[in-house]
Amino acid sequence: MSTSDATRGAKRAKDPKPSEVVEKATAAADDGAAKTTGIAALIAWVMKLKIVRVFQNYGANGGPLLAAGMSYQAVFAIFAALAATFSIFGLALAANPQLQDAIIAQLNTSVPGLIGPDGAIKPDALTSATPALGWTGIIAVAGLIFTAVGFLGSTRSAIRLIFNLPGPKTNPVLLKLKDFGLALAFAVLLLISAGMSILSVSAIGFVFDLFGWDQKSIAGEILARVVGLLVVFVFDTVVVAGIYRVLSGVPIPWQQLIPGSAFAAAVMGVLKILGSSLLGGATSNPLLASFAVIIGILIWFNLICQVLLVFASWIEVSMNDAHIDPRMLTPEQLEAQALQAEADAHRQVLTAQRATAAAELEDARGLRRSRLRRTVKRLDVELEAESEAPAIDPASAQGVGGSR
Repeated sequence: MSTSDATRGAKRAKDPKPSEVVEKATAAADDGAAKTTGIAALIAWVMKLKIVRVFQNYGANGGPLLAAGMSYQAVFAIFAALAATFSIFGLALAANPQLQDAIIAQLNTSVPGLIGPDGAIKPDALTSATPALGWTGIIAVAGLIFTAVGFLGSTRSAIRLIFNLPGPKTNPVLLKLKDFGLALAFAVLLLISAGMSILSVSAIGFVFDLFGWDQKSIAGEILARVVGLLVVFVFDTVVVAGIYRVLSGVPIPWQQLIPGSAFAAAVMGVLKILGSSLLGGATSNPLLASFAVIIGILIWFNLICQVLLVFASWIEVSMNDAHIDPRMLTPEQLEAQALQAEADAHRQVLTAQRATAAAELEDARGLRRSRLRRTVKRLDVELEAESEAPAIDPASAQGVGGSR
């Protein structure tokens, strides 16, 4: 080793490592937190609460704006989906009025004011939809399906942004096919849920007849209402879990997925119970009478989309607390990422030192000027030697591509 190399190594050894700087800063912060009392301590405690961190993550990733965009898309999607569904399966549903009424009731529970005499869609107009026959009908239905499926893509992007993940790397055509398959799956779940509602009513009637109770009594109506809400809760939980896990492609463990989905479904259930009361003030304004129904539906979808994204943030914070990376990086990738982060921090330290030395060099004289000139030159050499390429490409990690 030459003398210059030894001198350079000795000077570099004097520079604090980024890890040491971080450790000292963390220790100082912990000491400061331990000494904090009064209002400052209360604020620090509040900021550590999970619910506060959830809304911080939700706001920092543009949750309210994302929910607004989703709700705007949802208005077009729901009308397109209903038109396409009743155009394709209109004859089959017309042959089973009980199932048809159960589906309409389920939709009205999910979206207050959507279907009804005073709703956005009249029941007769919906049930008398002409089946898609001929090329014109097929093209029209295809356009409706494309519009409905577009909402799923917007929802996927919004949830991945809440998780701080890039967009999926899957082939766009395959991604659309996946969304179409998921839309069909949600439609099947809706049919199953409607069927369960019919079966639950029949089962309640059978039990009441068995014991000789009056099904129209207060107790019977309460029981029927509770059973109906449980059916809706199970349906919403399954749908929300599918949106978080399958649609978005985020590898969420079951320990975080089930509670987050159940909480979201429970809040949605409360909103559905209070639906007419929540929207009453916005839709009763005479100045908005002509648009009251559409405004009410738009407000409703905004509430539902915000709930969906808030609990996506809840799951993200829960995974972060459990030290689970949604990118599903391998141990080797995590180690490489940590090394790259330390290298980036070291590069920033060198850049700051170089800027300080260059500023001092302008006013320096004599031996000090020569020393600073050598320091700047040394720092330039070290910065040039630093690798600019990242150690890993996070987007190539398992789970990030959204093709799961």
